[in-house]
Amino acid sequence: MSYNGSAMVAMVGKNCVAIAADQRLGAQLMTVSTDFQKIFPATAKSYIGLAGLATDVQTLSEKFRFKINMYKLREEREIEPRTLSHMVSSTLYERRFGPYFVEPVIAGLDKNNQPFVCAMDLIGCVDIARDFVVAGTASDSLFGMCESLWEPDLEPEDLFETISQALLNAVDRDCLSGWGAVVHVITPERVITRNLKARMD
Repeated sequence: MSYNGSAMVAMVGKNCVAIAADQRLGAQLMTVSTDFQKIFPATAKSYIGLAGLATDVQTLSEKFRFKINMYKLREEREIEPRTLSHMVSSTLYERRFGPYFVEPVIAGLDKNNQPFVCAMDLIGCVDIARDFVVAGTASDSLFGMCESLWEPDLEPEDLFETISQALLNAVDRDCLSGWGAVVHVITPERVITRNLKARMD
């Protein structure tokens, strides 16, 4: 789980939700790339973040894209975030005896624009939260920062500021993650995506 390094967090606001991840891809302590994608759009209002082994991140992102498209064709509607979390969970649990080394984080708004965030371990045990979820090698630092900074009913701009500060301060305390970050703030009207600069060492 710590070979490539990662930091990921999703946070609930007032009728909005945010998900953020660092951009470093490493081979243990050697940095290989500084723009590695770890967050993938599932629908217009939901995103999947995958923290863990880079090869499994790429494999699962394609597998989930296929399953989401098949769901849309069969059901003739977009998949809801809660349903998406169960789909991700069952996909991981199928391979429980030779698991994918990823910790997924799911964030989105349902059809009533209610925020939903959840995280799970590498065999798909779902943890649904009402405030925030974290994953990756920087998760200990992220828990501390999120518990200090998060407040209920944050507006989109305040939520962006909170999640950004939590992530940037957490990766400073973890040598396996960092090199900038990407933040997606999902509101009922649109998705705001911003790239953050961080310490480049």
